Amino acid sequence: MFSSSTKACLDAEGRFFIDRPGTYFGPVLDYLRSEQLPTQHILEVYREAQFYEIKPLVKLLEDTPQIFGEQVARKQFLLRVPAYSENLELMVRLARAEAVAARSSTVLVCVVRTEEEAAQCAEALRVFEFEKKSVVKFGPWKAAPQVKDLLDCVKMDIAAQGYQVYYEHYSERTLRAKYFNYFYTFLFIWW
Repeated sequence: MFSSSTKACLDAEGRFFIDRPGTYFGPVLDYLRSEQLPTQHILEVYREAQFYEIKPLVKLLEDTPQIFGEQVARKQFLLRVPAYSENLELMVRLARAEAVAARSSTVLVCVVRTEEEAAQCAEALRVFEFEKKSVVKFGPWKAAPQVKDLLDCVKMDIAAQGYQVYYEHYSERTLRAKYFNYFYTFLFIWW
């Protein structure tokens, strides 16, 4: 950070100035002084260690269950779900478009884990398209996690953007029972 060719910011007294909140810098200093890993706020300390490029601390934190689960297991799964990020953006756009003068809005989601499930849902998706209902489709994917795991990831990632969101099975009576496990409603609460 200080040895790069970019000029470091100095304050009026010639001290290095880093425009960053110091909230989680204490555990970083504790590590630098005693090589003791933090036990609280692991994700936040991990981000600080990445920012300051403290590679030994980054590596040690990546081996903790909190970071390993998020950085390795969950992210690797989501990389195997086609168009995951784009679908999250689409869900938010649809929810916001429906939210005008409403307390809540809903987004219909189809989740299929395999090619066979995708083929089974094709008819229902055509019906929704004919009825001009927007459906965001996730899958199929080639990874072990189940549909509930994906739904929880979608909820978590949308909530991380500041939205209050819940999901449940889509309960429209016209939907045949054979499609019940593939369609879900995400409810966005606005106020």
